[in-house]
Amino acid sequence: MQLTLEFGGGLELLCDSVKIHNVNVDPQNGAEKLIMKDLLGWVRTNLIKERPEMFMKEDSVRPGVLVLVNDCDWELSGQLDTTLEEKDVVVFISTLHGG
Repeated sequence: MQLTLEFGGGLELLCDSVKIHNVNVDPQNGAEKLIMKDLLGWVRTNLIKERPEMFMKEDSVRPGVLVLVNDCDWELSGQLDTTLEEKDVVVFISTLHGG
């Protein structure tokens, strides 16, 4: 499944300073659909190059990371259970900044 993943607010620094990634992710364990929980595991394994604890806490994103799926807050679409479709755009933005 082709997806576009975008990282902002400093999260791109965890991915070799690349903000936009066009990726191909297959559903896990023969599942018919890809959900956000599976995508987050894939991102941690394949894209995050350093300090994964700055992006994820357990199986989800850390508090302070805004997640948008096709410009819609994932809290409105089921969070970890959000079903992804071909060519979806998933954006991760850190809302935490130093002072």
